[in-house]
Amino acid sequence: MAQVPTGTTFHIASAFGTAKATTAVTNATEAVVTSAAHGLANGDVVEVTSGWGRLHKRVFEVKGVATDSFTLKGADTTNTDFFPAGLGIGSVRKITAFTQIVQVLTAASNGGDPRQVDYRYIESDVDYSINNGFAATSYNLTMDADSIGTAGYIALKSLTDVQSDTCMKMLSRNGARIFLPCTVALNESVQLADNQVNSVSAVFNGKNRITRYSQSE
Repeated sequence: MAQVPTGTTFHIASAFGTAKATTAVTNATEAVVTSAAHGLANGDVVEVTSGWGRLHKRVFEVKGVATDSFTLKGADTTNTDFFPAGLGIGSVRKITAFTQIVQVLTAASNGGDPRQVDYRYIESDVDYSINNGFAATSYNLTMDADSIGTAGYIALKSLTDVQSDTCMKMLSRNGARIFLPCTVALNESVQLADNQVNSVSAVFNGKNRITRYSQSE
């Protein structure tokens, strides 16, 4: 069913647990991670570091929890060309707190588009085009300038100062979730425009691909 953005809330990861070493990550339609006494529970959200570049710094929800293992929901690592067996180990750290960003006026996504390389052989009069990965994804939120002093604004300001890795979560009113591993840049310069409320903006610069979950997942 089609959705509209009305009712969507935005959150920033404002606290993380201690990183837990991973000793094995399987090649599977949903990767199973071995980590001794990890302490995670079903539904927790974790940031992954990994020897696999396509998994590194991405954020996933956790399922299938056992004492020393868990599953990364939706993390398809079956292709051993992209995910060479045995090389995916690293660490995970639980996001222990998300802080809501309130009084959001507009939200816009940028990037994520496929990159192309165009070329032509001298003997040919037709260009060729091949895919060359994807542009970095970012989001830009415009907020009421009067949101200063709210918990979300304070978290964005702090993360801008230190430029540490974090995660933005978008939660649709139907329960669908999007996670973007990112760094944050809050522009505190107040934007003034006639017939509009004064505003500030924040950019969330992506560190890898987003992770999306539907309302039923």
